[in-house]
Amino acid sequence: MRGADVRWIADAIGLRAATMRALRDFFASRDYLEVTTPVWLRTPALESHINAVPAGSGYLRTSPEFHMKRLLADGIERQWQLGPCFRAAERGTHHLPEFWMLEWYRAHADYETVLQETRDLLISTAQAVLGTTRLTGVHGEVDLALPWERMTVAQAFERHAGWNPVVDWDEDRFVVDLVEKIEPALPRERPTVLLDYPIAEAALARIRPARPSVAERWELYAGGLEMANAFSELTDAAEQRRRFEVCARAREARGETVYAVDNFFLQALEAGIPPSAGVALGFDRLLMLLAGTNDIADISPFIEAVE
Repeated sequence: MRGADVRWIADAIGLRAATMRALRDFFASRDYLEVTTPVWLRTPALESHINAVPAGSGYLRTSPEFHMKRLLADGIERQWQLGPCFRAAERGTHHLPEFWMLEWYRAHADYETVLQETRDLLISTAQAVLGTTRLTGVHGEVDLALPWERMTVAQAFERHAGWNPVVDWDEDRFVVDLVEKIEPALPRERPTVLLDYPIAEAALARIRPARPSVAERWELYAGGLEMANAFSELTDAAEQRRRFEVCARAREARGETVYAVDNFFLQALEAGIPPSAGVALGFDRLLMLLAGTNDIADISPFIEAVE
């Protein structure tokens, strides 16, 4: 987008505004309530490999997830939010320490329900902003309206890495092979969904009843970009506390900050959250996909502020 075109900043801002309008129209058409939740937190989400940015006596949020789930407990059964999030030590062509997240939650739904909704959202947004579902990027054309490729994590790893992480879990090997072997091998002409993650990689997701060795989580890739992450939400407070304790021990063993458990979130689970599903979609990644770029700087007019 940058190139020699001095209008790239106006183009980037225009794309951002048009995409925001399209998202608001989409969620309004499906009776979702737009919500806002705090950006400054006393304690961030306790997750194994996500580090928060300190801010005074607290932290900047890494995700609005816990507050939005508290709203589920308060009876807001369809909700969405678009806003800034922050993660420490993240900078690359696809990452910035400050980024925008589109996140939505739906009660009485599971990860399959919100997968179909995510497909509808991407198609609707591309048509509203660009007038087409056929997008041209650095890896060639991707058509959002084609049938999406689906494969389980086990299938993807057996096919492209020669082992099954669901059966023989190895965290270090999983991370390396996902980046070096799995992601480069995914189809580029259509979106691809990886489903049913090992439980160790889905600390906030519900275990799949028919396959207790995996969790109901999927990741979406499109045009060579990791776009979204979704769960059938874990709503069992005791199990969630146990998983937090496992996460805390792992962070402590690596010498990383162990954040306090968010007891307000656990109290919401104890009070009762209906069976629900949620999606976190990188808004900057969506803009990159629509702009046909592989560099987040191309859709970030104030890149110097977040580097």
